[in-house]
Amino acid sequence: MAEAADFQGTRPSPARRWLRRTGALLAGAPLLAGVLQLPAPSASYASEAGIAAEVTGSRTVDVSLNSLSPSVPSDGDTLTVSGTIVNKGKQAITAAHVGLRVGPTLNGRSAIDDAAKNNPYAGTEVGGKYVTKFARLAPGVPQTFSISVPVDKLDLGSDGVYQLGVTLTGRTTAAPYEQILGIERTFLPWQPEAADTKTRTTYLWPLISTSHMTAETGSNEQQTPVFADDDALAAEISPGGRLERLLGLGKDLDVTWVVDPDLLASVDAMTRSYRVQVNGSSTTTTAGTHQAVAKQWLGELEAAVENEEVVALPFADPDLASLAHNGTPVTGSLSHLKDASTVAATTVESILHVTPDTDYAWPVDGAIDPSIVKVATSAGAGTVLTRSDSLEEGGALPYTPSAARPIGGGVTAVVADARMSKAFQGDMTVAGNSTLAVQRFLAQSLMLTLQVPDKQRSVVVAPQRLPTAGQAQTMAQALTALQGGNWSQSAELSAATKAKPDAGATTRVPSASSYPSSLRKQELPQTAFVQIEGTQRKLDSFQVVLSDKSRVVTPFGRAMDRSMSASWRGRATEAMGYRNGVERYLIGLTEGVGLIDKSEAKLSGRSATIPVTVQNNLVQGVDHLVLRLTSTQPSRLSIGDGAYEEQPVSVAGGHSQSVKFTTNAHANGRSAVVAQLFTEDGRPYGPEVTFDVKVTEITATVMLVIAGGVLLLVLAGFRMYTQRKREAARQAALETGNAPTDDEAAPAPADGTESGDGAKSGDDHDTRNGREKASAPESGAADPEHPGDPDDPSPDTAPEITDPSGTGERVDR
Repeated sequence: MAEAADFQGTRPSPARRWLRRTGALLAGAPLLAGVLQLPAPSASYASEAGIAAEVTGSRTVDVSLNSLSPSVPSDGDTLTVSGTIVNKGKQAITAAHVGLRVGPTLNGRSAIDDAAKNNPYAGTEVGGKYVTKFARLAPGVPQTFSISVPVDKLDLGSDGVYQLGVTLTGRTTAAPYEQILGIERTFLPWQPEAADTKTRTTYLWPLISTSHMTAETGSNEQQTPVFADDDALAAEISPGGRLERLLGLGKDLDVTWVVDPDLLASVDAMTRSYRVQVNGSSTTTTAGTHQAVAKQWLGELEAAVENEEVVALPFADPDLASLAHNGTPVTGSLSHLKDASTVAATTVESILHVTPDTDYAWPVDGAIDPSIVKVATSAGAGTVLTRSDSLEEGGALPYTPSAARPIGGGVTAVVADARMSKAFQGDMTVAGNSTLAVQRFLAQSLMLTLQVPDKQRSVVVAPQRLPTAGQAQTMAQALTALQGGNWSQSAELSAATKAKPDAGATTRVPSASSYPSSLRKQELPQTAFVQIEGTQRKLDSFQVVLSDKSRVVTPFGRAMDRSMSASWRGRATEAMGYRNGVERYLIGLTEGVGLIDKSEAKLSGRSATIPVTVQNNLVQGVDHLVLRLTSTQPSRLSIGDGAYEEQPVSVAGGHSQSVKFTTNAHANGRSAVVAQLFTEDGRPYGPEVTFDVKVTEITATVMLVIAGGVLLLVLAGFRMYTQRKREAARQAALETGNAPTDDEAAPAPADGTESGDGAKSGDDHDTRNGREKASAPESGAADPEHPGDPDDPSPDTAPEITDPSGTGERVDR
């Protein structure tokens, strides 16, 4: 971008500054001439005389600038600079001192970038008593310094951004003359009076985390959530943690909160009873214990965002670029983005009790191309948050335009300033890095205002998605200084979006080839979206049979949103593990409803019923299922009236149900039968079960044998009846005394034995009576009071003749 207009914002220097500098140059002219003839040591002398010096020494001293206060000085302030120096050389340094050097104002935003690089220019040392002296600096021994200088001693003139150098000057044995052996450069914004037109600055404050919850929930009514881990999230929201610092610092700043509803849902789940997987196992969990810290953080957040602007990203912050580049070829992928966008508002409202703005889509690092814009707006967002290093200016404007501009199709692009947005990346736990980042951020902000001081513009700052605690601390320090400065005023994101676009600002979305290759390498692959869609199909098939779909659809829907999260970038292995876990758990649930395996069934008649058992191991009932039983050989065995028969199935939770089918045998032998569950819309549910039915047709010979047996049973029964009747008559006659005696009644022996042997005859009678008594319990089981005739034979046939029992199942006939 052209920087010509940077000079438009530089106000003329006061006459006293012009005279003083002119006099200094004139006074130094003879000395400068001498420098050209003198050896190198005179370069330091020129510096002390007021001439800007080059870094002439070996630069073996590391100078770290740990603090600079105030970051934006005003008239009457005292600037205090402190830091650390370390001699990294092998020789001791003597006669050393640390001093401040003030350079001229910079002439544009790109000049700040150049000065931040390896610029050997040191500037003019303030000198005098405003130095810290060291008699000797031993190698490797850190030393601290602190210099306090009244601002009026810095000789600052017109408003602008000044270079500020902190140098270590000293001598070594090899070079026994004063030279600059180390330097650290930074910037000093100077705007002592309020600007006539202030820049409206919007700073996005992101509350986003990685995914922590699984798709698993408890079988109780509350559906106790299960976390893959809770320690990591608890550490972030605990005192000193990343999210705790962002919350604690952000509540005192004028910022626009950008939240991921998944983070809110996860912390909210931790406020109640929850479980945690043990070593990633879905079968072994333990009770969560971080309820207190979750309640504390969520309560403070609710208070912090009250009456503040809150932007809700789609649930779980889906990776829009991955969807655009790799997900759109997979049918159904965009539906997940729509679901994530729909649930975002309700999640934030129910937890924080504020109404969020859901009109924004934020691709990773603000990098866009036409496909990303198309995907980002497909779920209903009308505004895309991009960045100026993606939607670059073509040079038509000599200044930084306002953030908002139309890009076609009714879509507005809000272009965050890349320089300011990337100011706090890196390790901000190092004091030197933090101090330099703050000063550079403020310098860029002031320079942007000075480009066209009479034109108000809106600038948006979108920092990294997951700032560390150290980065958050540094951001807050810079914002505090900016909001206390004289050239900027805070503004909400909605105001920046509605601001009038600058005529001539770039509105052309960069081509797909312009998308950074470094970001493309981190995207979710197409195979990830294929797996997610496969899981969705399994879920669609499963939910239609459930009596309470919400118990499954909601947790799995949110889990698939998490599977597409931008937080998986750079963590491909963990992302795949999460997707596999979701799919595995869903398969386990679907297998809880299915058919019980059957062994071979035997059919010994022309028709019978075959039972097939459906088991439901879920806690809720299932219905809308159809069980189909199909014969593979209908000419041998038909089911119902044809090759197959279907019956509806409804099974209560934790129960099983047997469904009976009528079969008809047409020939002997084996016939394979297939049982399969279907949903009501005809989709197979679960694996099929195949078993054999052995058909044994009853022949005529077998029927004759059975008939003969039945006839014998009938005859035996009739004989028993007549014998019992005759015996009853004889007993009645004995009781009345009219019955013949044994001698009279006994017939002559058939073998011609003499009947006069009373003993022998009595023995025969007793023996017969004894046999009769012994058989009474068996033969008279039906009527104990009327024993059967002693000559009646015992039955020698079974009630029914059947084939020997086999190894197959019993079949109802």
